[in-house]
Amino acid sequence: MSAADDARLVADIGGTNARFALSLGPAERLEEIRVLRCAEYPSLETAVEAYVAEVGVRPRRAAVAVATALTGDRVQMTNHAWSFSISAVRARLDLDTLLVLNDFVALALSIPYLRAEDRHQVGGGSPAPDAPIALIGPGTGLGMSALIPAGDRHIPLQSEGGHATFGAATAREAAILGVLARRFDHISAERLVSGPGLVNLYRAIAEVDGVVAEALAPPEISRRAMDGSCPICAEALATFCAMLGTVAGNQVLTLGARGGVYIGGGIVPRLGSYFDRSPFRSSFEHRGRFSAYLAAVPSYVIRAEHPALVGAAEALRHPPQEVGIVAQR
Repeated sequence: MSAADDARLVADIGGTNARFALSLGPAERLEEIRVLRCAEYPSLETAVEAYVAEVGVRPRRAAVAVATALTGDRVQMTNHAWSFSISAVRARLDLDTLLVLNDFVALALSIPYLRAEDRHQVGGGSPAPDAPIALIGPGTGLGMSALIPAGDRHIPLQSEGGHATFGAATAREAAILGVLARRFDHISAERLVSGPGLVNLYRAIAEVDGVVAEALAPPEISRRAMDGSCPICAEALATFCAMLGTVAGNQVLTLGARGGVYIGGGIVPRLGSYFDRSPFRSSFEHRGRFSAYLAAVPSYVIRAEHPALVGAAEALRHPPQEVGIVAQR
């Protein structure tokens, strides 16, 4: 196995999949992209070892984006069992530098590299120049970040806004939350606007309507919703999109993110044209006196295949202090 001085290992570790690539030049130039199932590996280190063994190159520098909050050397994944020490992983993998950053910080850093075909606009007008940009994305969890303008660059914001308390916007949503309040001691946005959240919505709606819920996974709920074969699934997916609009609208108002809101994660990009006609945008804009403010803010669905890997590569090339935690020799 060769050690390539110019190759940098980049990774995007979610609750379900671990994506790896080699960055050999500009941040957007990635090679040897692989997607591994997290459940098939006992630790981050073993997944990395499997990847480098397959590609035959052992880089000396690495940037790993992880779906959790970073507060120190010890990292515990929010929606997966992996837990590790950043300094210990650097030593075990014999790296000169290991940068660990939040996965949505990495995704935020990729936004300037998105091409026109990498994003699909859903509503709104044109982005305001020199304004913050919001980022949100439902997948196994609900990630958030933002880019804050700072002179000639943007500073990425590490956020755990997906765990903020969700508030019902309609009486129907209040009834749904009432059911879920019997299961959870805290109803965060992630409990509703995520893959597991879609299941929570389906089951809660069924209970509100007195219908026996089936044991359905998120992809099956989405499929039945979009083909019209299940009214409960249809309402669950529509409610999911409406609640995403509520959370995204709140995020834009909180940040003053008139530069737009970008939607990533593993769910929304797969909804295709359904999302365009879903309640997302009407819920996003429904803010009384500030409805016109939000109506002008564009929303974009990220269609790029592995944008967080691009962001991780950018963080490794030009690491601002705000990005993450670095372990070095």
